Amino acid sequence: MIGENRMPIAKRIRAAAVTSKRVRPRMVGLSAGVTIATAALLGTVVAPAQAYSPNPSASISYRDTDNCPCTLSDPFDGTYFQYDAGGYAAKIELRDASGSYISKVEFHPYDEKLWVYDTKNDGDSVYVSVYWWDASGNPHAVGPNITPTGTDAVVDYVVYNLDIAEGTPVSIDVYDGSGYSDYITSAEVVA
Repeated sequence: MIGENRMPIAKRIRAAAVTSKRVRPRMVGLSAGVTIATAALLGTVVAPAQAYSPNPSASISYRDTDNCPCTLSDPFDGTYFQYDAGGYAAKIELRDASGSYISKVEFHPYDEKLWVYDTKNDGDSVYVSVYWWDASGNPHAVGPNITPTGTDAVVDYVVYNLDIAEGTPVSIDVYDGSGYSDYITSAEVVA
């Protein structure tokens, strides 16, 4: 079921390839594609300013956008999911050890947009990676460092237009460090 598997997608792909007695050619190709994409993306990694210790706590709210429009509140700009037949949205809220709201990540199936917010000027941020597979089984990745550029503003954010087909399953992994380090949580959604 969507949203139940909390292991990062890259680890799930490797685990499936290792534990399977008969690895299908598609899985081998998929694993190789993810490895190549990861290696290419890691070549541009920038070191994080710091990492939260302990990791931020995460809460995830899912919405079936067949039942939207719907609004989820938060102390910043709220979240509004539009109607999108067959879509499945998610909002990930992150809080530090003191309970302060530090970040949120939203996937909006309508127009396939990913919003990543930094809501605390503390010299740190979260890092997001996104994966999906096209109809031919080819992997596509965005990240591993989708993160807002830090400014003096109360809220910094970045919006990515994933531009993917309706009904595409999407995996979102959130990390405390750049380059797939210090995993926090995952969400599984549908475009």
